[in-house]
Amino acid sequence: MKAQHSALRVDEAEEVVKELRAALAKAGITLSSWVLDPVGLAREAPCPLIDMGRCSVDTARRIAAAVAR
Repeated sequence: MKAQHSALRVDEAEEVVKELRAALAKAGITLSSWVLDPVGLAREAPCPLIDMGRCSVDTARRIAAAVAR
């Protein structure tokens, strides 16, 4: 049961990455390195963390503006 719950949490995190990537793309924002953080996945009960990577100051401003809308 625990393994099934863990797999669902990872699947959910991967789906959220897709949703957020699509939403940012609609706003004209692209981040190059999206991954699930391996440390969060290595726990007995995974707690997936999404590493959105590094971005330029310009990209960070565009994200802030998109979120503010």
